[in-house]
Amino acid sequence: MDITYLIILLPHLSIRFINNIETRNQTMISEFFLLGISDDQELQPVIFSLFLIMYLVTVFGNLLIVLAVSFDFNLHNPMYFFLSNLSFTDISLSTTTIPKMLVNIQTQNHSITYKGCINQIFFTTCFCAFENCILAAMAYDRYAAICHPLRYTVIMNSYFCALLILLSLFISMANALFHSLMILHLTFCIDVEIPQFFCELTQVLNIACSSTLINNIVIYVVGGILAGIPISGIIFSYTRIVFSVLRISTAEGKYKAFSTCGSHLSIVFLFYGTSLGVYFSSPFTNSPKKTAAASVMYLVFPQMINPFIYSLRNRDIKVSLKKLIGKMHCFL
Repeated sequence: MDITYLIILLPHLSIRFINNIETRNQTMISEFFLLGISDDQELQPVIFSLFLIMYLVTVFGNLLIVLAVSFDFNLHNPMYFFLSNLSFTDISLSTTTIPKMLVNIQTQNHSITYKGCINQIFFTTCFCAFENCILAAMAYDRYAAICHPLRYTVIMNSYFCALLILLSLFISMANALFHSLMILHLTFCIDVEIPQFFCELTQVLNIACSSTLINNIVIYVVGGILAGIPISGIIFSYTRIVFSVLRISTAEGKYKAFSTCGSHLSIVFLFYGTSLGVYFSSPFTNSPKKTAAASVMYLVFPQMINPFIYSLRNRDIKVSLKKLIGKMHCFL
């Protein structure tokens, strides 16, 4: 059931395909400049320290979840299989953006190469979509466990779970690859400053000289579909879960059923709440710096908090983490 090596391999194959394409950037732009969150030099050490801590916490916390699920056979079930993939995605998404930002601050050089920018667009788009799909798969898993407990092992079998992950990864990669290839056909002029700490797709489109009408249409149409279907699936799953739980006669049974969904619901509200908040507030925000700071709320903060949500609310994860930390301590 562990297909982490496929998740690592496939994006690298796609990005190699991007790098081997002869781009049509007719203005021969070789680099962009990431303006970051603030241009105040006195704040740079604070920003560097803050993001370094957040990145280390994100990687360490999510890595512990992945290791705990991998080495504890009691956690080899669909719910924790999806959780380990979510943690791996959180590590990958943070690694795509934060290390480059830290290097730029440390070297006081805010440039990023043209290919590096395309790579960031590909990976951030891919992993954001992949996380979206995983959250929907986790909601369906909870629906099957609560609404169809007798058929749960049949519905959520190993083959079906692996197929969900591979299909989600394929769709996410195809979407990211399509957007990245469309960027390659744009023309850029002298102004190559991006008011972000990473190459965000919409911000790169804003500085293009050529027409981006088709790009924007594709973003809204494809984005609406890829976001709408998982969100609809999550709403459907939890609607059915609520009706099923309300039919349980005992208060203890209701609490037990709802408690299995608490961690996932917290992550769903955190991910979609921050994303939608930034999306709806950005048209009313005139300051690019505020927009860049707001992006942290959906691209950095949820990925850091997710391990704490599961480790604090889930007894099985707590027990497994204690065993893992004990083994690591003995090994050291």
